[in-house]
Amino acid sequence: MGLLDKLRKKGPPALLEDIPKAEAWLVQNMNAAGYPLDGTIESFRELDRFFDEQSRPGGLLADGKPGSKLFAVGSYMGQVFVRRLGGVWETGDSDPAGEVNIAVRLPDGSLVWPVQRAMKRLGNGAEDGLYAYGRVLEEQTAK
Repeated sequence: MGLLDKLRKKGPPALLEDIPKAEAWLVQNMNAAGYPLDGTIESFRELDRFFDEQSRPGGLLADGKPGSKLFAVGSYMGQVFVRRLGGVWETGDSDPAGEVNIAVRLPDGSLVWPVQRAMKRLGNGAEDGLYAYGRVLEEQTAK
């Protein structure tokens, strides 16, 4: 074993480690701020309310630097899909846009990109609601 082999990190890819950390951070902070998240698709209503209220001038998402918040929202959504719908994470640590491109493969083989969906919600408003999106996925996987 060479020196580089000893220095290389062993274990899961970095994004797979970051996802549960971002989810835990989001849940703690959202619950403290009055947006209760309980790990269900129903709680996506609170995410929608957060986007509606915090996208306004002076809001937490209006600061021009929403990247880490959107990653945390996508991590939460994806973890709900993994736990509730039986999905599995697909990540690419070598992808320069890996944080945006994390995906969950659902049992039917379809892929969803929760961070990209959070970005759409921020950009398009309520027409790209997260609760409606989660419910459609839940209904599709129940069939």
